[in-house]
Amino acid sequence: MGLAAYALWGLFPLYFTALLPTGPWEILANRILWTLVLCGAILLILRDLSWIRPVLRQRRLLAGVAVAALLIATNWIVYVAAVAAGNTADAALGYFLNPLVTVALGVLVLRERLRPLQWLAVGVGVLAFIYLAVAAGRFPVVGLALACSFALYGLVKKKVGAHLGALHGLTLETAILSPIAALVLALIAFHGGGLDFGRNGAGHAALLAFAGIATAVPLLLFAAAARRIPLVTVGLIQFATPILQLLCAVVVLGEQVSAERWIGFGIVWLALALLTFDTVRAMRRRPAPSPSRRRPHRGR
Repeated sequence: MGLAAYALWGLFPLYFTALLPTGPWEILANRILWTLVLCGAILLILRDLSWIRPVLRQRRLLAGVAVAALLIATNWIVYVAAVAAGNTADAALGYFLNPLVTVALGVLVLRERLRPLQWLAVGVGVLAFIYLAVAAGRFPVVGLALACSFALYGLVKKKVGAHLGALHGLTLETAILSPIAALVLALIAFHGGGLDFGRNGAGHAALLAFAGIATAVPLLLFAAAARRIPLVTVGLIQFATPILQLLCAVVVLGEQVSAERWIGFGIVWLALALLTFDTVRAMRRRPAPSPSRRRPHRGR
């Protein structure tokens, strides 16, 4: 589930480029509102509404969900703005940094432990980020914002996920953000020159509405994975996303990437190779589960 979520996020540059010329704030508002519509429809179909009233009584839990909602909304707007400005490679750099921040939170906050080869991979990743930042000649504000917002979101989901299911959590997050999204659309409609929804044809409007599915599916997969695996593992497998984003930027979108940046990304791929090797080795060393003993049949 974690790998599937990160693979889908890796293809997001293609989707958000297709939404142009819609601005990032309108895209953000559509993501929030259509995701809420989708989650609400699923809950109605499943008749899964009994959890709402007990959750609304838990102020501490609601506070955690609100923090998660603000963090993911920050991540969304920074990422969409970067892609719309043709800086997908900068966004990919941010997601290369994200595992390092996630691992740091896992070690410092949750007291999770790393194996020696994992420490080596993280060190190589840090070296790659420093090299890329120096080669670019500027402090990577976009990358740092993306990395910190999503790493903190993962930490909050790790805490909240123990008390709230993935679908329930996403529903609450979008419900909390929906008034802000509606206000953003109203401001764009009356003071920003009007909404793009429906202005560029039915196909474009359908793509904007599809934002609910495009947003909910990987987030639900991510939330489900974050509840079941260590936060360190969540951070390490995240390397799949920026690699796919970089490939989309170069191969499909035609963005220019300098030789220095290719060298930096090559160092990051070395870190990914180390992590992959360590993961495979750890899985092979893990003892096989003992076969369950059959209980003797008892008659009534």
